[in-house]
Amino acid sequence: MNDLLQIGSHTFSSRLIVGSGKYSDFATTKEATLASGAQIITVAVRRVNIMDNKSENLLETFRDTNIQFLPNSAGCVNAKEAITLFRLVREATGISFIKLEIIGDTQKTLYPDIVETLEATQILAKEGFCVLAYTNDDPIMAKRLEDAGASAVMPLAAPIGSGLGIQNRYNIAFIKEAIKVPLIVDAGVGCASDASIAMELGADGVLTNTAIAQAQNPIMMAEAMKYAVKAGRLSYLAGRIPRKAYASASSPLDGLAKLQ
Repeated sequence: MNDLLQIGSHTFSSRLIVGSGKYSDFATTKEATLASGAQIITVAVRRVNIMDNKSENLLETFRDTNIQFLPNSAGCVNAKEAITLFRLVREATGISFIKLEIIGDTQKTLYPDIVETLEATQILAKEGFCVLAYTNDDPIMAKRLEDAGASAVMPLAAPIGSGLGIQNRYNIAFIKEAIKVPLIVDAGVGCASDASIAMELGADGVLTNTAIAQAQNPIMMAEAMKYAVKAGRLSYLAGRIPRKAYASASSPLDGLAKLQ
C-alpha cells in the first residue's frame, strides 16, 4: 500500500516519530530507533550533543542510517529563544526541518505557550523552515498554526512524559477535521495501544519518546510501537463498524432451519 506521510517537502513511509532523550546511551538510542522502523528522530539540541566531535555525538552515531534528524527547541520559553536557536542550528547543520516546542509552564505541566508558539511559527515559516508545531489539543489553535505556516501540527495527548495516553479523544478528532496539514499526536503516549488509538482517531502520525526509552525493554517496546502505528493506521483506513446499543448476531437469522 502506497500510504506515505508528507510533511512539507519531506516524504516518509513510517508514521512513527521517536525521541532521543532519556536513554542510557547513544548505542541504545540507535538500536531502539532502528527497531521502531521510524525514519525521524527528534533531538533537543540544547540538551543533547549532536555534532561536537570532542565527545560522542548523535549525528556520528546515526551516520550510517537514513534517519532524518528533527531538531527541537525543548528548553526554550519564548519565541525569541526558539527562533535564535533554529537559525543557529540551520547555520551549523543545514537542517531546516524542525519541531517548534515552547514551554509556558516549566515547573509542573510542561504545557506549551501557544501565543509564543504562534508568533515563532509565523516568523520561522517565512524564513523557509519546515515547522512542526507542538501545541495543546485545541482545534482553534491548530487551525491558526496551520494558517501561520506550520507544516504539521502536534497536539499533546497528555502532559509530556506522563504516559496517560489520549485524554480527550474528541479534540484529536476535531483537530483532524479542522486542518489539512498532518496531525502528529505528541506527548503522553505510554504504551503501544495508546499509539494505535491515536492512529485510529485519524492522526497522521505519532511521536513518542519516554514510552520507549523508559520501558523495561526499550528495544521490544520500540518494535511494539512500530506495529501499533501500522495497525492503527490500517484500522482507520479500513473503517470501523458503527457502535450499537444492542447485540447483533454475527450470522444472519434468515433461512435458519427450525429444530423439531
